[in-house]
Amino acid sequence: MVRIGILGVGTVGTSVAKILEENADIIEARAGKKIVVTSGVVKNLSKDRGVSIKLSDNPLDVVDDPDIDIVVELMGGVEEPYALVKKALENGKAVVTANKALLAYHRYELQEIAGDIPLMYEASTAGGIPIIGALRNGLSANHIESIQGIMNGTCNYMLTNMINNGAKYDEILKESQELGYAEADPTFDVGGFDASHKLLILASIAYGIDAKPEDILIEGIENITGTDVDFAKEFGYEIKSLGIAKKVGNGVELRVHATMIPADSMIAKVDGVMNAVTVIGDRVGETMYYGPGAGGDATASAVIADIVDIVRGNQGPMLGYKKGLESGLTLLSKDEIVTQYYLRMEVDDKSGVLATITSALGEFGISIEAMLQKPTNAESRAQLLFTTHTCKESKMQDAMRSLSNLEVVHGEIAMMRIEK
Repeated sequence: MVRIGILGVGTVGTSVAKILEENADIIEARAGKKIVVTSGVVKNLSKDRGVSIKLSDNPLDVVDDPDIDIVVELMGGVEEPYALVKKALENGKAVVTANKALLAYHRYELQEIAGDIPLMYEASTAGGIPIIGALRNGLSANHIESIQGIMNGTCNYMLTNMINNGAKYDEILKESQELGYAEADPTFDVGGFDASHKLLILASIAYGIDAKPEDILIEGIENITGTDVDFAKEFGYEIKSLGIAKKVGNGVELRVHATMIPADSMIAKVDGVMNAVTVIGDRVGETMYYGPGAGGDATASAVIADIVDIVRGNQGPMLGYKKGLESGLTLLSKDEIVTQYYLRMEVDDKSGVLATITSALGEFGISIEAMLQKPTNAESRAQLLFTTHTCKESKMQDAMRSLSNLEVVHGEIAMMRIEK
């Protein structure tokens, strides 16, 4: 028998305990051993969790229990779970975690501490989608060229409704909060931070890049308007909030932001709260992984898959490589990103303005690919919307500062990146 202790018997922890009990026969058949949750840790002992296991409010009751074989960490946060996971590993216990923030900041330290002790984390990224296993095992013969992922269901739900139903950002954010998709403070989701943690985990497996969230480009969806949505539709794009990892020469771009992508691409068709990740390998080509990115049962499914792998002895090295990934790849700075861009600005509605804009962009080697002009409520002004050919991020930022200083340009300039 394999005994499980759960740190954090909340929505996911409760699902883990119930699935292991209700599906015990099939799980035992697949794992080869009976798996039983014997204890759990909660903050509030007076709240009914609906599970028949011993509960404590002291995490050390699980971490230091000699009868516990596998510790499942579902607490959330960074430093407290790091200390507990570290102690569990030092006590010789295998660990399964769904904590993306913990891994975004401490995955390399934990890898060193774990050594040959299993530390699994499929549930940390894209919920029930087995993307960690795909990168660590299924695609192990490939150099990974790029990863693109819809990794936050809240953002995808909001953008889907803005695109398909014409919803305004503030309205759909409120609805998302009422439905429980977005928190009272939605910044972690809509600001791109949740997706950045997941992207960093995938980038470590694919490229051996040791970066923190502060090191990469992270932007949210807060500034997208109906005008941007209309432009995207007219020019054959969809807008998605993507986590992007891309190998460029000896460097790797890591970024999270709202992105215009071709409407006929596979990932553009992923709507609602669903997640999807596409991976391009040098041998297999493009593969896509789709499914629910959150929810008690979906995330618990990934947790239990890790438990079964540990019981079978199939876990392998934590980040997917035994010798260390001597790839020579380095994290590219934000300024080194190369892509196409979409700009939206309000300008004077008079002759010569477009020539002024084009000339200003030309000073930075940037040329316009497609353009659209729309009227505004003010008779003397118009909205100018256009896409550029490929250029470097540093050049685009310099160009935007230059454009903002022009007398014919009014207010803030909105920008979105394009991936084809």
